[in-house]
Amino acid sequence: VRAALDRRRRAGEGPEGLGDEVARRLRPSLRPAINATGVALSTNLGRAPLAPEAVEAAVAAAGYCTLEWDPATGGRGSRHVHVEEHLRALTGAEAACAVNTNAGAVLLALVALCAPGEAVVSRGQLVEIGGGFRVPEILAASGCRLVEVGTTNRTRPSDYAAAVGPDTRALLRVHPSNFRQLGFTEEVGIEALAALARGRGLALIDDLGSGALRPGGPAGDEPDARASVAAGADLVCFSADKLLGGPQAGILVGTAAAVARAREHPLMRALRLDKLRLAALEATLALHRDPEAAARRVPALAMLREDGGARRARAERLAAALGGLALVAIALSVA
Repeated sequence: VRAALDRRRRAGEGPEGLGDEVARRLRPSLRPAINATGVALSTNLGRAPLAPEAVEAAVAAAGYCTLEWDPATGGRGSRHVHVEEHLRALTGAEAACAVNTNAGAVLLALVALCAPGEAVVSRGQLVEIGGGFRVPEILAASGCRLVEVGTTNRTRPSDYAAAVGPDTRALLRVHPSNFRQLGFTEEVGIEALAALARGRGLALIDDLGSGALRPGGPAGDEPDARASVAAGADLVCFSADKLLGGPQAGILVGTAAAVARAREHPLMRALRLDKLRLAALEATLALHRDPEAAARRVPALAMLREDGGARRARAERLAAALGGLALVAIALSVA
């Protein structure tokens, strides 16, 4: 009330509508919205909507829960166990854990496996992600020195090999999820990078960004986590709130040794997930164990598979409910 009165005094306004202004100020700022953008995974509107099972799991975990308590032994447990079994089954990895965002996952992977040494990365992969965050800035924050190789449009295995020196600790691949280069381009596949890393005794970190679990599907040609694990990446990082369709989180899967180093690093405590997101993520991953169930129950996947006719019918119902607005365009994209 005081804040509303102070604003009105400064603006020279009278008391009319003061009650309505105060009521607006008391409303929660985080409210439900209708996504009519045509973008299924809209960052500004909260990205992936959760499956009913994920919502129920988060509500159930809102009170006391077995976050770090092992009911089998009665002793202290680990919050990582709630998602690890699902992630191992879905990706073929030896071990897994989750943190707050994919940027956090990449940061933790670099700190755990590379800092304070060098990380070699292609110039064509030094992208900017949402919110103005740039891959070189994340690398710098990790304490690793960035070694750029190749050119913007062409990078070869020999470029990586020539850049490896005594301080090199890791090779880093970053999938440029937000754009595509066409034409006179060349990049090094994950299998070739894995072979080079093994031959030189280096770690291989693969940042997939959007996080497809398996090849094909509505994501098209997005690289998938299972293929990266099979190729030999030490740590594979990807988002949980994009193609996975879960809560905002970053996933790390890979070798047992690499994941253990990430889990045991002091930075993990600053990046770890809370009980609500862990519960929602566990439920989302459980749905993914059955691909057909996930396609139906995970809203992001269901929308990406939906045909244009169903989208148009839903948009027409919405337009009519809002007062006969004209329907001018229907589009669906991943962003």
